[in-house]
Parts: sequence; C-alpha cells; structure tokens
Amino acid sequence: MSGLSQSTALKASALIGALGVALGAFGAHGLEELLIENGRVDTWETAAFYHLVHAVVLLVLATRERWLAGPWLALAAGVLIFSGSLYLLSLSNIGWLGAITPLGGLGLLAGWIWIGFGVKA
Repeated sequence: MSGLSQSTALKASALIGALGVALGAFGAHGLEELLIENGRVDTWETAAFYHLVHAVVLLVLATRERWLAGPWLALAAGVLIFSGSLYLLSLSNIGWLGAITPLGGLGLLAGWIWIGFGVKA
C-alpha cells in the first residue's frame, strides 16, 4: 500500500512509545506547575494515556507477520494529531487547538475499524 517498511514502522513505534513515556513523566514532574496554572492536568493525562495505548497497538501491528501499513499509518496519524493537539493545548492554553483533536480521534477510529473490518486474520 505505502512505501513504509515494516522495519521503519517498528522503529517508529518504539520511538512513539518512548516519547509517550517521556511526555507523561515530563508532564507529571517538569510541567506540573504550568499544567495546574493552565487547568490542563487532566488534558495532559488524557493525551499521554491515548498516546501510550496506541503506541502499544502500533508496536503490535509492526510486529505482525502480515504487515498492515494502512491501519498503522491511520493510528500513527491519529496519535500525532489527537495527543499532539492536546499536549499543545495543555502548554499554550490556546482554545482552538481543541478543535483539531477530533481529527486525530477520527484517525484513531479509522485505524481500529480498519483492523477490525478491513483485514483478514
């Protein structure tokens, strides 16, 4: 489907997972005061939760014998847009960033639906 290799997806999955751990920890420790000031602790936690859950799914997809580039790309884009917009919203408190978040959610939904209905096991 795409030019994305399974090896590249595996490496990217690991980096996405590591970034999720780092951002979760940084939010809890290094950014706590800013997040409290902005009233965005819960927003950051939601971003990190979805980020990490979907990093695991990306890793599973990247290690399957039958490589599924389409769902992997949909989920990776979803993580970037969904969690990324929430991270930025938490740091900046720029409200319109929340309007971008549902687009990432659509990417996540598309990936899950693609896995469930578009792929033969």
